[in-house]
Amino acid sequence: MISGKTRLLALIGHPVEHSLSPAMHNAAFAADGLDYAYVALDVRPQNLPAAVTGLKVLDFRGFNVTMPHKRAMLSLLDDVDEGARISGAVNTVVIEGSSLRGYNTDGGGMVMACREGGIELSDRRVLLLGAGGAAAAIALSLGAEGAGELRVVNRSAEPARELVLKLRGAGFEKVEAYPLGALDEAARGAEVIVNATSLGMKDGDPLPVPAEYLEGKRAVCDAVYRPGTETALIRESRRRGAGVVAGERMLLYQGVLAQRIWIGREPNVKAMDGAIP
Repeated sequence: MISGKTRLLALIGHPVEHSLSPAMHNAAFAADGLDYAYVALDVRPQNLPAAVTGLKVLDFRGFNVTMPHKRAMLSLLDDVDEGARISGAVNTVVIEGSSLRGYNTDGGGMVMACREGGIELSDRRVLLLGAGGAAAAIALSLGAEGAGELRVVNRSAEPARELVLKLRGAGFEKVEAYPLGALDEAARGAEVIVNATSLGMKDGDPLPVPAEYLEGKRAVCDAVYRPGTETALIRESRRRGAGVVAGERMLLYQGVLAQRIWIGREPNVKAMDGAIP
């Protein structure tokens, strides 16, 4: 029930109508009788500063940030955590009076999803596909989890090299950037493959790696999710016997971490999970 005391949370992005976040968060609030409500707000890029000011004025507790605003949010914040600073992307914001603090829970969400799926990350050789904000946040969390070696492959070489320098500066020493043309070399011996590119979001997208890379005892993790269905990468990996972590599991756990930050208590994970089709 919405009351005069209900605290508000939001997702801002463009577009947002496909998002599962409102169902996920509101299911947890309802299950635990918490007086919070979460809404999705479609905010065009040119309106982002005004929208953020409006959320502060309206005393929202906080908000999630999705594409295309994750990088642009940085300049509108008063403070950020290490994940947001190094990745250059924000997906969660807390409002404290007139102050805004940004976080990136994508990486932590991926690690929690891997734990749930029984995928070991410590001392493993990981092939990371992509070098954007989500990839950077995931890479940082993989390093904190003790991944033995990280090989970053990106369509454009320069972002991969920049990410590697940031990760080394954060203390992750065994990390290398590879050009797309050296994908075979980068994949050799990799025990875990993580897709943090956009490939898989649309019907007809090619696999981010050749199908033969998915054979054997490798684990395959996808940051991409498609409501109500699996990506081609997850379907093919499962067919070939690889252990998998689908994108909706990362979605769930990045939301769990965000809600934990906002409300200061452990969210109802079972209710959140049940809201994901």
